[in-house]
Amino acid sequence: MSETPLRLLLFNLVTDADHLVLAFTTDWINALAPYCEYIDVVTMQVGRLAVADNVRVFSVGREQGYSEPRRALEFYRILRQLLAEREYDACFAHMMPLFAVMGAPLLRDIPITTWYTHRQRSTILRLATMASYRVISAVASSFPYDTEKLRALGHGIDPDFFVPPAQAHDKPPRVVQVARLTRIKNQHVLLNAAANLDCEIVLVGDTAEGYSTHYREELKALAAELGMTDRVVFTGRQTPEQVRDWYQQATVAINLSPPGLFDKAALEAMACGLPTIVSNDAFTDLTGPQRKLLHISTPDATEELRQHLMTILALTPLQRQQIGQQLRNGVVAHHSLQQLAKKVISVLRTGELPEDD
Repeated sequence: MSETPLRLLLFNLVTDADHLVLAFTTDWINALAPYCEYIDVVTMQVGRLAVADNVRVFSVGREQGYSEPRRALEFYRILRQLLAEREYDACFAHMMPLFAVMGAPLLRDIPITTWYTHRQRSTILRLATMASYRVISAVASSFPYDTEKLRALGHGIDPDFFVPPAQAHDKPPRVVQVARLTRIKNQHVLLNAAANLDCEIVLVGDTAEGYSTHYREELKALAAELGMTDRVVFTGRQTPEQVRDWYQQATVAINLSPPGLFDKAALEAMACGLPTIVSNDAFTDLTGPQRKLLHISTPDATEELRQHLMTILALTPLQRQQIGQQLRNGVVAHHSLQQLAKKVISVLRTGELPEDD
């Protein structure tokens, strides 16, 4: 902290402490704030602000229903105004390759670092990669292009928020999956795997806003077909506090995201001390000696998932608690919000991770 504080320009998708999916970005901004003289955030959409005193937030107006052309005009108006008022040492584009591309011509002397964690490719992302000094992601496999600019930083989970319960949940056995209701998250695989098991299934999440609810209805029909309607819970959209509560009230968590999606929901479950079955090899460093128990070979390996669930549910509460504590220790050590903030700041300053990483 003895280094000169950064003067940071930050591009963000949604800055809203109450957003059901992206509220965490407020935590990220606040974690970066102690390292900065000031942070100016240009965001696509704004809601309730709960940011540090040295942070200002400017929205291009999606929350007001502005059209895309008007939002583009607002972006350039805001950016030109900020560049006239202040100097910046770096620009951090968080899941906003569009703003990185749009801003690049005006930011020629300000290095852009773009965070992107998703396997989806696009022309905009490719252009953002070209325009950026560095691109950063949770793990190398969660960025869809091969580039020497890439640095893998891990995720940023708040271990003071996602904590184990005072008493581990045991009865009734409850399996929780936190994810949007979409086929890529494979909730149908979990239902098929658990059909003949003595446990409750809780699907935390809903379809993305503005998208078809067809898959959700498919899942409800599948639950009925399998005769498990009375033990499958569809929670709908949940606040971060409610999501944490579901983790704390569960026996085991499931994450069936495919390679390329290093899902922070799995890390949140682990931070809550919950044994978590995953299908992505990117979690290997965390599962360590429990890899054989916690990994299935592919996201659609139904029978494999059934066997793993049976094994974990047959463990004693103490055995599950010990596994969960090992997972939590790994998340705290390598994927905490504080660790991530230090890594992001280091890349913004030097282009590289801290030397101790």
